[in-house]
Amino acid sequence: MNLVHEIEVYLCYCENQKKLSALSLKAYSIDLKQFESYVSGATDGALSKTTLSGYMQELHQKYTPRSVKRKLASLRAFFNYLEFEEILDMNPIRKIRMKFQEPKQLPKTIPLRSIEQLLMIAHNEETSKSTEYGTFVALRNKAMLEMLFATGVRVSELCSLKKSDINLDDGIIHIFGKGAKERIIQIGNAEVITSLRKYHEYNKSETDFFLSIACPLVSRNSLYAS
Repeated sequence: MNLVHEIEVYLCYCENQKKLSALSLKAYSIDLKQFESYVSGATDGALSKTTLSGYMQELHQKYTPRSVKRKLASLRAFFNYLEFEEILDMNPIRKIRMKFQEPKQLPKTIPLRSIEQLLMIAHNEETSKSTEYGTFVALRNKAMLEMLFATGVRVSELCSLKKSDINLDDGIIHIFGKGAKERIIQIGNAEVITSLRKYHEYNKSETDFFLSIACPLVSRNSLYAS
């Protein structure tokens, strides 16, 4: 079998019959030609399990797990095509275990300077509003930001808080997270408690602490609109 020729035929098949995008075709071409280059330099030069295992080891040494996963997916699709067209009697990739753990990425943090700027804007909005509704929105936004930064709760958890979940006298918040798991957070910052109290006086909702029918949460793009 002429591997170079079969790769070219397969790429034409992907373009004309599978109707893959130009970007997908480019990725397939790079991945398959890289494999062809490895096979041509291998000891036996055959499409065997041993060759594939060696190729996988080389990929893991050069690329991130996500890139390796993509390259192997391109290779699997190509071999399945060769098997379907009866160009290969045996598909060697079926004997290769390709499950591997991708490292979890840590969440990105917001720089302290950015946090300070957000809180400064929230404070300025609070003092500059002249209408009652504008004051409500400014107080709510400031209270939300300060609670987020002080406690590290998820946005979804913050938005689902009820008035009964928050004890401002003791500075205690009951959080109901994923899987209905409950945890208790203690707010030790007096300024955060003050912001929550000031906002609480304006919130007329009987149940929701941050969300209510009368004053729905503004979108992220208009967080400080009033």
